[in-house]
Amino acid sequence: MNILLIEDETNLHEGVKLNLELEGYKVISAFDGLQGLDYFKKSKVDLIILDVMMPHLNGFDFCEIIRLEDQKTPILFLTALDKIEDKLKGLQMGADDYLTKPFHLKELLLRVKLILKRSNYSEVKEHIETYKFGDKKVYFNSFEIRNGEGSVIKLTEKQTRLLRLLIEKKDEVVSRKEILQKVWEYETIPNTRTIDNVILSLRKILEDDNHTYFQSVRGVGYKFIDNN
Repeated sequence: MNILLIEDETNLHEGVKLNLELEGYKVISAFDGLQGLDYFKKSKVDLIILDVMMPHLNGFDFCEIIRLEDQKTPILFLTALDKIEDKLKGLQMGADDYLTKPFHLKELLLRVKLILKRSNYSEVKEHIETYKFGDKKVYFNSFEIRNGEGSVIKLTEKQTRLLRLLIEKKDEVVSRKEILQKVWEYETIPNTRTIDNVILSLRKILEDDNHTYFQSVRGVGYKFIDNN
Protein backbone atom coordinates (compact mmCIF):
# COMPACT_ATOMS: atom_id res chain seq x y z
CA MET A 1 0.00 0.00 0.00
CA ASN A 2 1.36 3.43 -0.99
CA ILE A 3 0.52 6.37 1.28
CA LEU A 4 1.13 9.96 0.16
CA LEU A 5 1.97 11.95 3.30
CA ILE A 6 1.71 15.73 2.85
CA GLU A 7 2.85 17.52 5.99
CA ASP A 8 5.18 20.52 6.24
CA GLU A 9 6.14 20.12 9.92
CA THR A 10 9.35 18.12 9.53
CA ASN A 11 9.53 16.39 12.91
CA LEU A 12 5.89 15.32 12.81
CA HIS A 13 6.25 14.23 9.20
CA GLU A 14 9.24 12.02 9.93
CA GLY A 15 7.59 10.51 13.01
CA VAL A 16 4.39 9.62 11.16
CA LYS A 17 6.36 8.31 8.19
CA LEU A 18 8.52 6.06 10.36
CA ASN A 19 5.53 4.51 12.13
CA LEU A 20 3.64 3.97 8.88
CA GLU A 21 6.69 2.23 7.41
CA LEU A 22 6.96 0.05 10.51
CA GLU A 23 3.40 -1.05 9.76
CA GLY A 24 4.49 -2.12 6.28
CA TYR A 25 3.28 0.83 4.22
CA LYS A 26 5.35 2.59 1.56
CA VAL A 27 5.33 6.34 2.24
CA ILE A 28 5.72 9.02 -0.43
CA SER A 29 6.77 12.25 1.30
CA ALA A 30 5.66 15.74 0.30
CA PHE A 31 6.13 18.90 2.35
CA ASP A 32 3.70 21.28 0.64
CA GLY A 33 0.51 21.03 -1.39
CA LEU A 34 2.01 21.63 -4.82
CA GLN A 35 4.68 19.00 -4.28
CA GLY A 36 2.00 16.60 -3.08
CA LEU A 37 -0.10 17.27 -6.17
CA ASP A 38 2.87 16.57 -8.42
CA TYR A 39 3.63 13.27 -6.64
CA PHE A 40 -0.03 12.23 -6.79
CA LYS A 41 -0.09 12.66 -10.56
CA LYS A 42 3.09 10.62 -11.02
CA SER A 43 2.64 7.85 -8.46
CA LYS A 44 0.30 5.03 -7.54
CA VAL A 45 -1.40 6.21 -4.34
CA ASP A 46 -3.74 4.17 -2.12
CA LEU A 47 -4.27 6.82 0.58
CA ILE A 48 -3.49 10.51 1.09
CA ILE A 49 -2.75 11.85 4.58
CA LEU A 50 -3.02 15.60 4.35
CA ASP A 51 -2.41 18.67 6.52
CA VAL A 52 -4.54 21.76 5.93
CA MET A 53 -2.24 24.68 6.73
CA MET A 54 0.62 24.26 4.26
CA PRO A 55 2.64 26.56 1.98
CA HIS A 56 1.88 27.06 -1.72
CA LEU A 57 -1.38 25.06 -1.70
CA ASN A 58 -3.45 24.43 1.42
CA GLY A 59 -5.07 21.10 2.19
CA PHE A 60 -8.64 22.14 1.44
CA ASP A 61 -7.69 23.42 -2.01
CA PHE A 62 -5.61 20.28 -2.61
CA CYS A 63 -8.60 18.09 -1.73
CA GLU A 64 -10.87 20.08 -4.02
CA ILE A 65 -8.47 19.68 -6.95
CA ILE A 66 -8.09 15.93 -6.39
CA ARG A 67 -11.83 15.32 -6.12
CA LEU A 68 -12.46 17.00 -9.48
CA GLU A 69 -10.69 14.12 -11.20
CA ASP A 70 -10.52 11.34 -8.60
CA GLN A 71 -13.46 10.35 -6.42
CA LYS A 72 -11.98 7.10 -5.12
CA THR A 73 -8.55 7.65 -3.57
CA PRO A 74 -9.15 7.98 0.20
CA ILE A 75 -8.12 11.23 1.91
CA LEU A 76 -7.43 11.61 5.63
CA PHE A 77 -7.02 15.13 6.98
CA LEU A 78 -4.47 15.40 9.80
CA THR A 79 -4.63 18.99 11.06
CA ALA A 80 -4.63 21.35 14.00
CA LEU A 81 -7.89 22.92 12.78
CA ASP A 82 -10.30 21.43 15.29
CA LYS A 83 -13.42 23.58 14.92
CA ILE A 84 -16.56 21.76 13.82
CA GLU A 85 -16.82 24.12 10.83
CA ASP A 86 -13.40 22.98 9.62
CA LYS A 87 -14.25 19.29 10.09
CA LEU A 88 -17.50 19.67 8.19
CA LYS A 89 -15.74 21.57 5.41
CA GLY A 90 -13.12 18.86 5.01
CA LEU A 91 -15.66 16.04 4.95
CA GLN A 92 -18.01 17.91 2.61
CA MET A 93 -15.13 18.43 0.19
CA GLY A 94 -14.72 14.68 -0.10
CA ALA A 95 -12.35 13.61 2.68
CA ASP A 96 -12.91 10.15 4.12
CA ASP A 97 -11.75 11.03 7.65
CA TYR A 98 -10.59 14.00 9.72
CA LEU A 99 -8.19 13.68 12.68
CA THR A 100 -7.09 16.69 14.70
CA LYS A 101 -3.70 17.40 16.29
CA PRO A 102 -2.51 16.47 18.83
CA PHE A 103 -3.46 12.87 18.18
CA HIS A 104 -2.62 9.42 19.48
CA LEU A 105 -0.40 7.50 17.08
CA LYS A 106 -2.34 4.26 17.65
CA GLU A 107 -5.55 6.02 16.66
CA LEU A 108 -3.98 7.33 13.45
CA LEU A 109 -2.67 3.88 12.51
CA LEU A 110 -6.05 2.31 13.22
CA ARG A 111 -7.87 4.90 11.11
CA VAL A 112 -5.43 4.31 8.26
CA LYS A 113 -5.98 0.56 8.49
CA LEU A 114 -9.77 0.91 8.49
CA ILE A 115 -9.83 3.40 5.59
CA LEU A 116 -7.67 1.14 3.45
CA LYS A 117 -9.76 -1.88 4.37
CA ARG A 118 -12.96 -0.13 3.30
CA SER A 119 -11.33 1.11 0.11
CA ASN A 120 -10.02 -2.32 -0.83
CA TYR A 121 -13.34 -3.99 -0.07
CA SER A 122 -15.20 -1.59 -2.34
CA GLU A 123 -12.74 -2.33 -5.15
CA VAL A 124 -12.84 -6.11 -4.78
CA LYS A 125 -15.35 -8.03 -6.84
CA GLU A 126 -15.40 -11.33 -8.63
CA HIS A 127 -13.58 -11.14 -11.94
CA ILE A 128 -15.55 -12.31 -14.94
CA GLU A 129 -14.19 -15.51 -16.46
CA THR A 130 -15.72 -15.29 -19.94
CA TYR A 131 -17.35 -12.74 -22.22
CA LYS A 132 -19.08 -13.22 -25.58
CA PHE A 133 -18.60 -11.08 -28.70
CA GLY A 134 -21.00 -12.46 -31.31
CA ASP A 135 -19.60 -15.85 -32.29
CA LYS A 136 -16.37 -15.17 -30.35
CA LYS A 137 -15.95 -15.95 -26.67
CA VAL A 138 -13.11 -14.65 -24.48
CA TYR A 139 -11.71 -16.98 -21.81
CA PHE A 140 -9.80 -14.71 -19.47
CA ASN A 141 -8.17 -17.38 -17.33
CA SER A 142 -6.57 -19.09 -20.33
CA PHE A 143 -5.79 -15.85 -22.25
CA GLU A 144 -7.61 -16.89 -25.40
CA ILE A 145 -10.54 -16.22 -27.71
CA ARG A 146 -12.47 -19.05 -29.35
CA ASN A 147 -14.93 -18.67 -32.21
CA GLY A 148 -17.85 -20.86 -33.23
CA GLU A 149 -15.68 -22.86 -35.63
CA GLY A 150 -13.34 -23.87 -32.83
CA SER A 151 -10.32 -21.79 -33.84
CA VAL A 152 -8.34 -20.14 -31.04
CA ILE A 153 -6.70 -16.71 -30.84
CA LYS A 154 -4.12 -16.38 -28.08
CA LEU A 155 -4.02 -13.10 -26.14
CA THR A 156 -1.11 -11.61 -24.27
CA GLU A 157 -1.36 -11.05 -20.54
CA LYS A 158 -1.69 -7.27 -21.01
CA GLN A 159 -4.39 -7.65 -23.68
CA THR A 160 -6.34 -9.93 -21.36
CA ARG A 161 -6.02 -7.75 -18.28
CA LEU A 162 -6.91 -4.56 -20.13
CA LEU A 163 -9.89 -6.19 -21.84
CA ARG A 164 -11.22 -7.56 -18.55
CA LEU A 165 -10.77 -4.22 -16.78
CA LEU A 166 -12.70 -2.35 -19.47
CA ILE A 167 -15.48 -4.94 -19.64
CA GLU A 168 -15.89 -5.01 -15.86
CA LYS A 169 -16.29 -1.23 -15.98
CA LYS A 170 -18.62 -1.32 -18.96
CA ASP A 171 -20.00 2.11 -19.95
CA GLU A 172 -17.59 3.84 -17.53
CA VAL A 173 -14.65 5.95 -18.66
CA VAL A 174 -11.47 4.31 -17.36
CA SER A 175 -8.60 6.77 -17.11
CA ARG A 176 -5.16 6.08 -18.54
CA LYS A 177 -3.75 6.43 -15.05
CA GLU A 178 -6.03 3.70 -13.69
CA ILE A 179 -5.26 1.44 -16.63
CA LEU A 180 -1.51 1.82 -16.16
CA GLN A 181 -1.80 1.18 -12.42
CA LYS A 182 -4.08 -1.85 -12.64
CA VAL A 183 -2.84 -3.48 -15.83
CA TRP A 184 0.84 -2.55 -15.89
CA GLU A 185 1.11 -1.83 -12.14
CA TYR A 186 3.52 1.03 -12.74
CA GLU A 187 4.19 3.39 -9.85
CA THR A 188 5.24 6.11 -12.26
CA ILE A 189 3.46 6.65 -15.54
CA PRO A 190 5.38 5.71 -18.72
CA ASN A 191 4.49 6.68 -22.29
CA THR A 192 0.73 6.16 -22.48
CA ARG A 193 1.05 5.27 -26.17
CA THR A 194 1.52 1.76 -24.81
CA ILE A 195 -2.20 1.61 -23.97
CA ASP A 196 -3.20 2.80 -27.44
CA ASN A 197 -1.19 0.01 -29.06
CA VAL A 198 -2.91 -2.68 -26.99
CA ILE A 199 -6.35 -1.17 -27.69
CA LEU A 200 -5.52 -1.16 -31.40
CA SER A 201 -4.62 -4.85 -31.26
CA LEU A 202 -7.91 -5.67 -29.48
CA ARG A 203 -9.86 -3.68 -32.05
CA LYS A 204 -8.30 -5.70 -34.88
CA ILE A 205 -9.34 -8.92 -33.17
CA LEU A 206 -12.83 -8.03 -31.96
CA GLU A 207 -14.24 -5.15 -33.99
CA ASP A 208 -15.59 -5.01 -37.54
CA ASP A 209 -17.68 -2.62 -39.64
CA ASN A 210 -20.79 -3.42 -37.61
CA HIS A 211 -19.34 -3.65 -34.10
CA THR A 212 -17.39 -1.03 -32.17
CA TYR A 213 -16.54 -1.78 -28.55
CA PHE A 214 -13.71 0.55 -27.56
CA GLN A 215 -14.45 4.26 -27.35
CA SER A 216 -11.57 6.68 -26.92
CA VAL A 217 -12.30 9.61 -24.59
CA ARG A 218 -9.81 12.29 -25.53
CA GLY A 219 -7.52 13.39 -22.73
CA VAL A 220 -8.97 10.84 -20.29
CA GLY A 221 -8.91 7.21 -21.35
CA TYR A 222 -11.19 4.54 -22.78
CA LYS A 223 -14.74 3.27 -22.40
CA PHE A 224 -16.04 -0.19 -23.27
CA ILE A 225 -19.52 -0.20 -24.85
CA ASP A 226 -21.55 -3.17 -26.04
CA ASN A 227 -25.05 -2.45 -27.28
CA ASN A 228 -25.40 -5.62 -29.29
